[in-house]
Amino acid sequence: MKGLTAFFIKYTVAVDTVMVLIMIFGFIGLSSTRSSFFPETESRIIQVQVVYPGAAPEEVEEGVVLRIEDNIKGVSGVERVSSVSQENAGMITVEVVKGYDTDEVLQEVKNAVDQVPQLPDGMEPIRTFKKESMQLAVSFALSGEGLDLRTLKTMARRAEADLRAVKGISKVELTGFPEEEIEVAFREADLRANNLSFAQAAAAVRGANIDVTGGKIKTSDEELLIRVREKSVEAEGFRRIVLRSGTDGRVLRLEDIADVRDVWADDPNRTYVQLPGRSDLSKESVVISVYSTVTEDILANADATLEYIEEFNRINTTAKATLINDATKVLKQRIAMLVENGLQGFVLVLITLTLFLNWRLAFWVALSIPVAFAGMFILAPGFITINVLSLFGMILVVGILVDDGIVICESIYQEYEKGLPPIEAAIKGTRTVLPAVISSILTTVAAFSTFFYIEGRLGDFAPAMAFVVIATLLFSLIEAAYILPAHVAHSEGLSRKKKNRLEAYMDGVMTRLRDRRYGPFFDRIMRNKTLTVGIAFFLLAVTIGSVGAGTIKVTFFPQIERDDVQVELEMVGGTREHVVFAELQRIEEIVWEVNKEFSAGREDSANAVLKVQTILGPRPEQGKLNIILLDGEIRGFRAEELTNKLRERAGAVPGVVNLTYGLSSPFGKPVSVSLRSNNLQELAVAKEELRNELGESFPAARDIIDSDRPGSREGGAALEGESASARLNGAGHRFASAPDFRLEAQRVQRARTRPCVRYAERLTSILARSRGHAHP
Repeated sequence: MKGLTAFFIKYTVAVDTVMVLIMIFGFIGLSSTRSSFFPETESRIIQVQVVYPGAAPEEVEEGVVLRIEDNIKGVSGVERVSSVSQENAGMITVEVVKGYDTDEVLQEVKNAVDQVPQLPDGMEPIRTFKKESMQLAVSFALSGEGLDLRTLKTMARRAEADLRAVKGISKVELTGFPEEEIEVAFREADLRANNLSFAQAAAAVRGANIDVTGGKIKTSDEELLIRVREKSVEAEGFRRIVLRSGTDGRVLRLEDIADVRDVWADDPNRTYVQLPGRSDLSKESVVISVYSTVTEDILANADATLEYIEEFNRINTTAKATLINDATKVLKQRIAMLVENGLQGFVLVLITLTLFLNWRLAFWVALSIPVAFAGMFILAPGFITINVLSLFGMILVVGILVDDGIVICESIYQEYEKGLPPIEAAIKGTRTVLPAVISSILTTVAAFSTFFYIEGRLGDFAPAMAFVVIATLLFSLIEAAYILPAHVAHSEGLSRKKKNRLEAYMDGVMTRLRDRRYGPFFDRIMRNKTLTVGIAFFLLAVTIGSVGAGTIKVTFFPQIERDDVQVELEMVGGTREHVVFAELQRIEEIVWEVNKEFSAGREDSANAVLKVQTILGPRPEQGKLNIILLDGEIRGFRAEELTNKLRERAGAVPGVVNLTYGLSSPFGKPVSVSLRSNNLQELAVAKEELRNELGESFPAARDIIDSDRPGSREGGAALEGESASARLNGAGHRFASAPDFRLEAQRVQRARTRPCVRYAERLTSILARSRGHAHP
């Protein structure tokens, strides 16, 4: 290695060639590296969807879900199986062990599902599929004065086709409207007048609305296909269906005995978007969401969608496209921060080293920043994407990139000042400190290499940051060991010319600091070793005590400030959607009141809340608000402050099962407790006791929710046991088939997680001892 260093120092053409190639291929690698919000990982989730119309949750669970679970348990590569059973449907989620091929496990799961015997009649075909990994790029809403939902849906379908035609965009989702249906309402008097029964009329409609092939007719010149094309998807086509024709030429059509119209399905899915200062709270909108898959670039998709929104608003006068969420805004801010930090680091290194060394030497040291990043991007396309975690790694490593270069450059300059010629000074100076430089970089690499062995959700994110740090440091070592010494050796910075006034002045300052301040202080430390070690242990004890006392906060993952707040509402099963909508409207009015308080006194007169998206569904008793806030860079307050005030103002809501205010996180809630039991009633009692204790005895816990959802009422009375149940089946767990209720809770701002976890553990252990069958 030392001989290779000497070779590059003597032959600068080779050094310049290597550096230029690194920069060129680094630029190519940067251009080829895709972007995403979070690090992309192949999906390890397989889902089995069960649809059983008219069935209660217990029927779905006992008749279908448990049988499928029993067959799936023996499949290799399955880490965990969880399921949720509710009215009319069930969902089984299979998590694949890391390292297994999900597609192969998917096929094995499909085989296991197909082998389930004696499934109930009336079920729809079971769907087994791999959940695709997608990240939201941009979502926007279409609305307009005087436009009904059907017109908006037509415009949204056209916009969907336009966006899918853009290169790189393949996933576009439309929400805010239910499915369309054709309603045929027979008039009883007309049925009797025409001597028709309901069954006869229905059979006639069923037999007429078809597309069918009638064979072929061969002539001497050509061959003709006979095909009947009478299938219609609109009410107008159904009205013309002929039910009966007589010998006298009279024709009885469907419209003669029934009212036929296009209607929306009995589905609560609706979306409303409200802007500040507007009163059209009930104006419906259709939301278009553009997603990015693991093979697509989220920045390119977002930019193309934003351009489409601008073009749409320029062309259309009746409808307007309103941006709801640009998920790439944070990513763009991180990229801008990285560029800014890189430029600032380059300039600061240049200025600082110029004070003590020649400015030419300072330039070659600062050049290590772009060279190291260029080297990292050569490898990046095959390992990472440009995301918030990899960008964090780049921002982190900027501060340590030039350290090795400074050490080597200073060592070379010191040998030169001793009288050695520039080339010999470069060789000797580099060899003197190179072992220490290599050790310094390898210890950092070893520390970050442990990130590749982290399990769980964090293990999907951490390797992206570790790769950036390790690859950049290794290329910085190559730059510091080979490229920098060659440039320094042949630089005019190593010359016998007299130092300028600035260099001479700074040399005097450093000499005085060394001889009058640092030297005497260092001597005292060496003569009082016991005191020095005692001070070090004292500071360590103070740090540990500060963490234990809560002065220094501890959290699993830092909360990334978001520009949106989610309010999720779930009322008692069977609640109609207009009741849910009325409650969401009440909370939304409070949002705008809180907005006035946070916006008052702003010099720019901007609203703290930019828009509020009201979403109903997917079930009638469910709904949520998506509150879009001003950009966090200029907002002046944390989103959690607005959330806490909104929670306080809204208060308790009668008939609510779950109500949460907060920010989404890829790691879930800070507190999560799972209770298991073979007795569903006992489990429900234990769940309520734990929920009440958490709410009353631990003030830091907020928005306590559970997975036990009461079912719909029937005949005016609540059916016991008809609640949506969730199961969590761990591999080899003796309660693998026991119902599982999960309680989750947010924590207030600056509250510590560790005491809450200890408290939850204590509560669940008490429940386990007191009830005997409820296990935490």
